Amino acid sequence: MAEREQQKYEHPVPSREAILALLTERNEPSPFSTLAEALGVHGERDEEAFGRRLRAMERDGQILKNRRGLYGLAHKMDMVAGRVSGHPDGFGFLIPDDEGEDLFLSPAEMRQLMHGDRAMARVTGVDQRGRREGMVVEVLERAHTTMVGRYVTQHGMGFVVPENKRITQDVAISRGDEGGATEGQIVIAEITLPPTRHRPPAGRVREVLGDHMAPGMEIEVAIRAHSIPHVWPPDVQSEIKGLAPEVPAHAIEGRFDLREIPLVTIDGEDARDFDDAVFAEHDGRSFRLIVAIADVSYYVKSGTALDREAYQRGNSVYFPQHVIPMLPEVLSNGLCSINPKVDRLCMACEMEIDAIGTITRYRFLEAVMRSRARLTYTKVAAMLVDKDAEQRGEYEAVVPHLEALYGLYKVLHTARMKRGAVDFELPETRIVFDEHRKIQRIAPLQRNDAHRLIEECMLAANVCAAEILKKHKIPAPYRIHEGPTAEKLNALREFLSELGLSLGGGDKPQAQHYSKLIKSVEKRPDSRMIQTVLLRSLSQAVYSPDNIGHFALGYPNYTHFTSPIRRYPDLLVHRAIKSILAKRPAEIAPERAKQQGEHCSLTERRADEATREVVRWLKAEFMMDKIGEEFDGYISGVTNFGIFVELVEVYVDGLVHITALGNDYYHFDAAHHRLMGERTRQTYRLGDKVRVRVVRVDLDETKIDFELVGTSASSPRKSSKPRQHGGKRHAKPSAKRSGKRRRQHG
Repeated sequence: MAEREQQKYEHPVPSREAILALLTERNEPSPFSTLAEALGVHGERDEEAFGRRLRAMERDGQILKNRRGLYGLAHKMDMVAGRVSGHPDGFGFLIPDDEGEDLFLSPAEMRQLMHGDRAMARVTGVDQRGRREGMVVEVLERAHTTMVGRYVTQHGMGFVVPENKRITQDVAISRGDEGGATEGQIVIAEITLPPTRHRPPAGRVREVLGDHMAPGMEIEVAIRAHSIPHVWPPDVQSEIKGLAPEVPAHAIEGRFDLREIPLVTIDGEDARDFDDAVFAEHDGRSFRLIVAIADVSYYVKSGTALDREAYQRGNSVYFPQHVIPMLPEVLSNGLCSINPKVDRLCMACEMEIDAIGTITRYRFLEAVMRSRARLTYTKVAAMLVDKDAEQRGEYEAVVPHLEALYGLYKVLHTARMKRGAVDFELPETRIVFDEHRKIQRIAPLQRNDAHRLIEECMLAANVCAAEILKKHKIPAPYRIHEGPTAEKLNALREFLSELGLSLGGGDKPQAQHYSKLIKSVEKRPDSRMIQTVLLRSLSQAVYSPDNIGHFALGYPNYTHFTSPIRRYPDLLVHRAIKSILAKRPAEIAPERAKQQGEHCSLTERRADEATREVVRWLKAEFMMDKIGEEFDGYISGVTNFGIFVELVEVYVDGLVHITALGNDYYHFDAAHHRLMGERTRQTYRLGDKVRVRVVRVDLDETKIDFELVGTSASSPRKSSKPRQHGGKRHAKPSAKRSGKRRRQHG
């Protein structure tokens, strides 16, 4: 075994595979000296390197060093390694690395952990709810070196109360380490001592961000609470210094010249970076479609500081009127943005699509292009749907190609319906600010045929990208989406049966079965409620080299190719396709491809959680001066502690606590998404219409409390809870933020 390793390495450090194989062969925990001897490790330098390899394997949960100093296989010792997911109520779960069943961690176990930590735990049994319980054996990796939160004092001792509700330990701040912070300010604390079973974490204030009610503070807090990289490191700034505003002449050499093709960009009115352009023509039999995407990979080379930072960010994060970009502005809004009437490098997918929407031929090109026009969805819809003469006259040169795109859209949309892709018609919203950056209203996003046209073009290019990756067996990040689990499917069928509905497909329903059911209920008054339950039965799409297809879209092969300015997986796909075009082997190992997919999925979830928190805060602020007002709404969620109600035409959610439902004992029926009164038989079910009154708004907790109008309700409950240091929570603000809202554009 040692000889094999020496053949592979000039200065042999035994590989992980060799170490695992040796421990498997020995079938017992072994000391360092025995492992080193068996693997041919000699000398101080080699032993030091070998020790680092063993510690890295410990951190990754592959092996464990026991109290006697012996190394053994973690799975042989009944150990489970994974990531900790904390819950606001103090307990948590260990999400295993091997994708096995989650491990429940009691509040006592969670005292030594924080949300996001990696740990090794031993399975200790099964609780009354059938969940596997665990006991923490070792903390493998700490997720937080800093913490953003509110600085509070009690009995002369300072604490930082984390803004991240999944972290339930306050950080103790010793006298002299306050960093100038005063009561109630938002600060960043550096954690100097992690938590243990017997004491909370300790730290010092490193930076004071400002007062809690300062304009834009909700975004600053979300960025830091979720550890979103937002400052360009010096080495990145150094790398981009030499970039000129125009495409260098030498970069165009050898590329396909698409500058005579009337490609156009179609985006929202407030878009600032344009990473895709489209063109179509129709010869009476088939369509020719070109989707040209900014060639980010030309400027962001693998292994550079710019690439490392883009990978860490994973994606751009879009807050209301503020963006944390994945790439610096010189690229995202400059060289990589397909601005009109300037040369831009691109990766183009040219497709031939027949009359029934089948892609009969495609090819990828490294090209140079020049956009003819920067169009908006509103303008394109006016030209194609409303036949607006003024708009058609202004863009006369590209109207025939827009008409071809519209014809192609109808063909592709029909094919989508036949394929049975799941298309949920649930409203999305945007926050509208006035000229003072104060929330004016929350409005639904209006989608027109121009939005759908671009969507179909992007889907077609993404499918072609996945097809070429699969054909050449490149371990790149596919966009995968699994169908419902058996547990979720059983609960869904039970719910549907009560409504007289059924989902086809037996134990393995496909997208077309979901689609057929959605279409059959679209005119029912409870259609939105049914769609919500169907959506919740599905898993979240992720990135992975394990290509299992995309359930909701109904594609066996699918990836993301069309947004490399704002998504790192798209950049990886571009690099992979370039390696295919250059006929050179892919330079990525399957294990590394898996890590990249997991990381990009994590950064995507991180961005979603951060933006949701900001939107919740803004919505809570919007409702602060509406306490006492009544609104119509419908039940958007049912839990064992009450019902969530979304206000009609306001698009704000709030909670009617179970104690405010009336004088009865209410029982939660999870399968049927309802609460039912024991004595009155009064039922509150998902989708029911109700009228509510706003009784309380808590900006700290971003919670809004309602009570049902006409119901004898108890006084509003207190949503705060005692913290682990035993003190009271900080006081809640009682006045609405005053003054102008100052927000950054992005």
